[in-house]
Amino acid sequence: MKKRALISVSDKNGLAEFAKFLEQNNYELISTGGTFKYLKDNGLNPIQIEEITGFPEMLDGRVKTLHPKIHGGLLAVRENQEHIKTVRQHEISLIDLVIVNLYPFFENAGKNISLDEKVEFIDIGGPSMLRSAAKNFKSVTVITNTEDYEKIRREISEHGDTALETRKTLAGKVFNLTSAYDAAISKMLLDEDFPQYLNASYKKISDLRYGENPHQSAAYYVSTTENGAMKDFEQLGGKELSFNNLRDMDLCWKVVGEFKNELACCAVKHSTPCGVAVGNSAVETYIRTFQCDPVSIFGGIVAMNYKIDKETAEELNKTFLEIVMATDFDGEALEILRTKKNLRLIKIKNPVSDLQTWVKIDGGILVQDNDNRFSEDLKIMTSAQPTAPQMQAMIFAQKVVKYVKSNAVVVSNGFQALGIGGGQVNRIWATQQAIERAKEKFSGDLVLASDAFFPFRDVVDFCAKQGIKAIIQPGGSLRDEESVESANEHKIPMIFTGMRHFLH
Repeated sequence: MKKRALISVSDKNGLAEFAKFLEQNNYELISTGGTFKYLKDNGLNPIQIEEITGFPEMLDGRVKTLHPKIHGGLLAVRENQEHIKTVRQHEISLIDLVIVNLYPFFENAGKNISLDEKVEFIDIGGPSMLRSAAKNFKSVTVITNTEDYEKIRREISEHGDTALETRKTLAGKVFNLTSAYDAAISKMLLDEDFPQYLNASYKKISDLRYGENPHQSAAYYVSTTENGAMKDFEQLGGKELSFNNLRDMDLCWKVVGEFKNELACCAVKHSTPCGVAVGNSAVETYIRTFQCDPVSIFGGIVAMNYKIDKETAEELNKTFLEIVMATDFDGEALEILRTKKNLRLIKIKNPVSDLQTWVKIDGGILVQDNDNRFSEDLKIMTSAQPTAPQMQAMIFAQKVVKYVKSNAVVVSNGFQALGIGGGQVNRIWATQQAIERAKEKFSGDLVLASDAFFPFRDVVDFCAKQGIKAIIQPGGSLRDEESVESANEHKIPMIFTGMRHFLH
């Protein structure tokens, strides 16, 4: 007795060969629309879906497979005599194998098209058939990915049918796919930042060699609905990317993304900025970044929000780096950088676009809005007024300190982050670390930015002894008056932003 295979796909890669194999193994093919024509054109003998249902395709293709003769054939439990009696009574033929792709909603959800146009890419019949077939996996083989053709071909050739464990795995792939598909649709339609159910729709791009450490497994996924810098970048050279590479790249690009109208460069090591600078030319900006911390940049990642030219490439090649990221590379720069075969060269195509941060905790997940704003209400708290260059330097330092792990302090001359102190358990240690590093490299006027308030006046007193000329901090401590009093005593201008930037 012939078996039946229902085929309705947009991805026809490898389909003709696989369908021929099915026909040769006593499968009758049922198909729809474009897939039916494709199979016919390739010398196969499919039956149109209308011949099975007795109804024509209608409502602009919205209704063609939503019919008892399809879903009855998929859902009937073969061991249930009442089911078999019912399908025979209604002349419903059983369907043993399903190959279905979904309408390309993922590919169109992020496009700049109208909501009505996006809605038309929502597949109803496809997920319904897949779910019906997957629910009845004890009897039905369901395929959503062309990569599974070979395994199915091998099992049918060797055993006459697929193995139950294979059918169960394929059913799991169905619900994995449809849950992501539904999550993407939900995200488009729901105007809520924090809906009742947290859905995620991400597609695996690749397995990674390992995670944060060699004994940890890892994989790289990208959003099916959102664009972003870490989604559509282009690798132009070097080794494959690792888990730590991708995480550091994300941070590095977010730092340079804060400088919208300036040439900016950032160096990152172990998820921490170790150098940030702005400049008047590509090479000057990179050299200034290198000067921030010539030791820590070794083996690090560098990002630039501008096109890399030959001169900059020559400077980059003087240091061992893991990754160089930029908006573009000219031909000579690429030729120079590619002489280091392992150096990963990344061309970034999209700006930073994340709106939320998700943090996994044991048994739960924390979701928050991204820290994507700076205060527009800067208050001068001291008698001493900052000069224009000091104000510019403090704004620069504040853009950097947001990306340093708390407790975080950044010391700057206005175009370089010369001292970066982060990850300390108290603010005085972070301040001491940042100032010490800055004074090793620069003897001119320096300003200081803190990611959170000063709990005591000790930070300001120490800054005064070390020659810091201006301070910007959020304020908000019960002892704010003591810090302001200390700044007044030392004639140091102090700005309160009213907005902290913790990064734990």
